[in-house]
Amino acid sequence: MEQVFNYIIGLGAAVMMPVIFTILGICVRIPFGKALKSGLLVGVGFIGLSVVTALLTSSLGEPLKRVTEIYGLNLGIFDMGWPAAAAVAYNTSVGAFIIPVCLGVNILMLLTRTTRTVNIDLWNYWHFAFIGAVVYFASDNIWWGFFAAIICYIITLVMADLTSRKFQQYYNNLEGISIPQPFCQGFVPFAIVVNNLFDRIPGINRLNIDAEGMKRKFGILGEPLFLGVVVGCAIGALACQNSRELINGIPSILGLGIKMGAVMELIPRITSLFIEGLRPISDATRELVARRFKNSSGLNIGMSPALVIGHPTTLVVSLLLIPATLFLSVILPGNQFLPLASLAGMFYLFPAVLPITRGNVLKTFLVGLTAILVGLYFVTDLAPFFTQAAQDVYLRTQDSAVLIPEGFQGGALDFASSLFSWVIFHLVYHFKIAGAIVLVLITLAMAIYNRRQIIRQTAQETSRQNP
Repeated sequence: MEQVFNYIIGLGAAVMMPVIFTILGICVRIPFGKALKSGLLVGVGFIGLSVVTALLTSSLGEPLKRVTEIYGLNLGIFDMGWPAAAAVAYNTSVGAFIIPVCLGVNILMLLTRTTRTVNIDLWNYWHFAFIGAVVYFASDNIWWGFFAAIICYIITLVMADLTSRKFQQYYNNLEGISIPQPFCQGFVPFAIVVNNLFDRIPGINRLNIDAEGMKRKFGILGEPLFLGVVVGCAIGALACQNSRELINGIPSILGLGIKMGAVMELIPRITSLFIEGLRPISDATRELVARRFKNSSGLNIGMSPALVIGHPTTLVVSLLLIPATLFLSVILPGNQFLPLASLAGMFYLFPAVLPITRGNVLKTFLVGLTAILVGLYFVTDLAPFFTQAAQDVYLRTQDSAVLIPEGFQGGALDFASSLFSWVIFHLVYHFKIAGAIVLVLITLAMAIYNRRQIIRQTAQETSRQNP
């Protein structure tokens, strides 16, 4: 089963997603030609996004490596990035069965009206497999691994429901869409706390700096394109050891700046392809599910956060967080993780945060800074267990993507920094039955609360339709 599933995953998102969405389009009764076009647009979007993020990581890789050498920033945990985390997640017994197991849980929750989200973001199921795989290897018990994955999945679906209304209101062209990705939803608590703190500070609570406002006030200086060029040039300059290297390196410094600017400009254009490809399938799926499930009005389709990472505030804050994250990773006492490969995933921190901060650049930046500060310690804490899982996968598969350099431990900011993964792991690993009981009680409480909200909203929607 693992070999079959690994072959399918090995096709990559750019191949797997067009096939999945084309088949899904046919299943929800979209004409074949339209379904195929939607699937291909999704595939093109994934390719475009992978090309742009590869440009970001390849362009920043050498300068950041040079910066670490010049300033002696080498730390003990090697950043493997999300591809390695996904490879570890799917190359386990938990990962081999994660999609059918989670789909079964999703159907059960729809039937019991404890969720309104139909999660078709199959590619990102690796996040649930990841926490399950780490718990599995740490506890040497596959059932604990599945338990952790299912708990994370249920909590994420409930969070997707609870944040869907604000999400749809903020991104006003995405009606009926929610984001059931645990990495995104894990930062919502930080957003709520930071946002409430700011709202209680006189003067600051009236300070509203959004990306569009920056453009109007500062002109080109407030454009993500220009900020990308400036930050790229600044990192390129830091990679020069002395003034002679700085002068001789001006062409490469300017080149890095242009590449960073290109990333900021291209991401919004690419994400529009996702929306164009997914909208027909999303609309048809909602109509079909609404016919199949009683009292299912207002169902949401769970989609990839790639749909909205091109928002100007996301681009600006993600860009500003890159140097801030590097600085934090060096000065924080006890931290052993220096994120490099994971920096490309910074954009995915904010899709569920922006609706809470209303796109306020300052609030969003502070949310990101808080999440990254805590996340660096989470990655450091989970590194021994991630390393154990990665080494086991490498011994069985010889997959170079999960090979950790000698003398280092492995880590990844993309999901190991998530609040969900850290809490679930420690409750299960350290407390076993007692921790499981706590998680079950929390999850049940969230599901029951969500069910009450769903029943109330459905009644309101029905009364509006039938006054």
